[in-house]
Amino acid sequence: MPTSKKELRLEYKNLRKELSEQQIEEKSLAIANNLIQLSIWDKNYYHVFLPIVEHKEVDTEFILHLLSGKDKEIVISKSDFETREMTHFLLTDNTKIKKNEYNIPEPVNGLQVPTENIDVVFVPLLAFDIYGNRIGYGKGFYDKFLADCKPETIKIGLSFFESVNQIDDVFESDVKLDYCITPDKIYQFT
Repeated sequence: MPTSKKELRLEYKNLRKELSEQQIEEKSLAIANNLIQLSIWDKNYYHVFLPIVEHKEVDTEFILHLLSGKDKEIVISKSDFETREMTHFLLTDNTKIKKNEYNIPEPVNGLQVPTENIDVVFVPLLAFDIYGNRIGYGKGFYDKFLADCKPETIKIGLSFFESVNQIDDVFESDVKLDYCITPDKIYQFT
């Protein structure tokens, strides 16, 4: 069983490739339904990633509908690949979304939201372990962003797959999740 970030990244990218569009939709809906059970709905600002369809990421459309129905402030980001910084914007009816050169859907413009305002972050990932460590694509955007969030910000990973036992090469700078939601289970790490 692979346990290094590099091995796990490769394994879970391959597992994702095998998913059909229908499986992605069903699993994404199951994740959104599991989210409803968490006691996180008294917050104001919820940061959501828009999925890279080509990478078969969790479809967050169901979560967007959930947040919209609860009248929450929805925040999305734009990534700067030179600085590895993310700039956050309020998602409104007027927000224009455009894919960047890496196929990441991003806001073109909008009302900027300071990181310290964000209460809940839904975190994309490839794999995670039973301790709340996560593996992303290895660019460090989310580790940097999550480290800048206020300490009480709730970090929720979204995964099509269950946890691995342990990721061997975790760094001190890696920010742990508070929860990870899969189609079948809610993991709580705090």
